[in-house]
Parts: sequence; structure tokens; C-alpha cells
Amino acid sequence: MASSNKQAGFTLIEMMVVVVVIALLGAMIGPTLFKKVQQAEQTRVAQDIRVIESALKFYRLDNYRYPTQSQGLEALITNPGGLENWNGPYLEKAPTDPWGQPYRYNSPGQRGKEVDIYTLGVDNQEGGEGSNQDWGNWNIK
Repeated sequence: MASSNKQAGFTLIEMMVVVVVIALLGAMIGPTLFKKVQQAEQTRVAQDIRVIESALKFYRLDNYRYPTQSQGLEALITNPGGLENWNGPYLEKAPTDPWGQPYRYNSPGQRGKEVDIYTLGVDNQEGGEGSNQDWGNWNIK
């Protein structure tokens, strides 16, 4: 009986072809995937800001003004003191942006609104593009 010394497996060329095909697929799908991630971040920021704006409007209805700069968004969660008409909490907890940072608040607003609610993006610095862009109640859709 003759025994066969042939081994089953893949050749180096076959493995290289598979690696190249996977790399090409990644190059084609990657940019589309990253656009969707950025779009999802923007959608979440817009929703969070709308929720905060709604809570601020309820706060203003009860207290006849928005929280001061020093009180910040924390005034929506706990009574900052001295407010007889405070009827909160207006939010269960302060939402964080998609990158884990708390949303920022300016009162009075500096961008044409009564108050500013915004995030500085993933880099946590003013300015930038893409995921580093500043998003606030002045530029959300």
C-alpha cells in the first residue's frame, strides 16, 4: 500500500489573496461606516440638547428665569436653593455627550439664544470638524 505524503492546507499565495480581498473590502466599507458613526453622534447630540432645552423651559415656567451660569444644568436635577417654585427634578440625571463629557451651559447665551447648551466634540476643544466639531442649540438640525 502506497502512502500519500500530500498535506491538506492553504498555500501562501492563497492566504495573500484572502488578505488582499479583506483589505479591499475594508477600504470600500470603512469610509461609509465612519460617516454613519459621525451621523449617529450628531443625532444623539441633537436629541440630548432638545431634552435639556425642554427641561430648561419647564424650569423657566416654574421659576420665571433660566438657571444662572453658576447654578448650571445641575439646577435641573437638584434645587439650587432659594427657589420656592422649583418643581423638579426636571431631569433624572445630567446627560453626557457621546464622548462621556457633560454638556456645557452658558447663561446668558453667547450665540443668539437666551442660553447655550453645547458640547465641544470628541477633542473637548473649541472648533474643529467632523467629530471634533462643536455642537450646540444654535447649530443642530
